[in-house]
Amino acid sequence: MADTSPRTGSPASQDTDLIIIGGGPAGCAAARMAAGVGMRSVLVEPDTLCRNLYRIGALNNALGGHTSGPALADAITAELKSTELCRLELGRRVVELRAEDDHVAVTLETGTLLTAPYAVVATGVGPLQPRDVSWISAPSGLTLSPLWQANTDDAEGRTLLILGGDRPIGTFLRAHPTTDTRLLVAYPEADAYKIEEIRDDPRVTLLPVEHLILAPSEGGAVTADAVSQHGARHMVTADAAYLSIGNAPAVPPGDFVRGADGYCPPTDQHSRVIVAGDLRSARFQRIMTALGSGSEAALHAYYAARDLPISN
Repeated sequence: MADTSPRTGSPASQDTDLIIIGGGPAGCAAARMAAGVGMRSVLVEPDTLCRNLYRIGALNNALGGHTSGPALADAITAELKSTELCRLELGRRVVELRAEDDHVAVTLETGTLLTAPYAVVATGVGPLQPRDVSWISAPSGLTLSPLWQANTDDAEGRTLLILGGDRPIGTFLRAHPTTDTRLLVAYPEADAYKIEEIRDDPRVTLLPVEHLILAPSEGGAVTADAVSQHGARHMVTADAAYLSIGNAPAVPPGDFVRGADGYCPPTDQHSRVIVAGDLRSARFQRIMTALGSGSEAALHAYYAARDLPISN
C-alpha cells in the first residue's frame, strides 16, 4: 500500500473539490459525474480532449449510437466544454503529484500548484515500441507508429508489416472495409488468442513467430527476418511497419504505487488518489470500461469527502 503517514499540513484553502489528470474518456466521465453531484473539478490534459479517440475510425462496442471515434469524441468534448463546474487546463502537463494526509497537491509544468481533497488520475497508456518487447530485435532508436494512427492513404495498395496481434488491428480493418491493403501480422504465441477476429479477413496474413529481426529500413521499405515457433526462418518485406504490440501505462511523476507490469492498481494507491481508465490494468482497455471507471472514481471522491462508506 502507498504511504499514508502525515506529511505537511494542507493549504488553508484548496483550489477545487477534485483534480482530474487526463482528458480521455475516463477523465471526461469523471468531470461530468463530479459536476452532476455538485463537485467542482479542474481537468488537466497536455493535449486536446479525447485525443486518441479521434484516431479510432470505427466503433462497435460503445453505447449511444456512435460508430466512429471522432463522433463520440466530438460529443464528449462538447459536453465537457459546457460543464460549468469543470475548469479545463488544456495544453498543461503534470510534473508532480503529492498525496498528503488530507489533500493532494498537483504541480503543472508552468509552476502552477493545484490542491484538492482528491485527485482522479486517468492518464491512460502509450504504445509499446519494438525495444520494449523481447521477441523483436530492431535498430537502436527505432520508433514506429501504432496501426490505429494509420489512414487510408497509408494503407491503400500497400503491404504493411504489423508487429504484434493486439486488437486494434480489427478496429483498423473495420474502419477501412474497402481499402485494398495487405497486412502481414507477426505476433508471438502470447497474442494468439487476440487474432481470432481478424483470422478470416482476406487482407490479413498471419505470421506466428518466436522472434523477429527488423533490418534497417531503406527508402521506406521494411525487411524482417522472421523466426517461426518451430525454428524455420524466412524473410518478410513490406512497404511500411506499424505497431500493434500493446501499450504501456503513462504514469505521471509522483506518489503512485505501480505493479510489476507498470500499471497502477486502484486498491494499492493512497486513499486520496483514485486511478481510473486504462491506467488501472491491461485487461480492461475499452472505451466503455474507461467511461464507467471515470464516473465511479468521481463518485468515490464524492462519498469519501462526506465520510460515507464506499462499499455500500
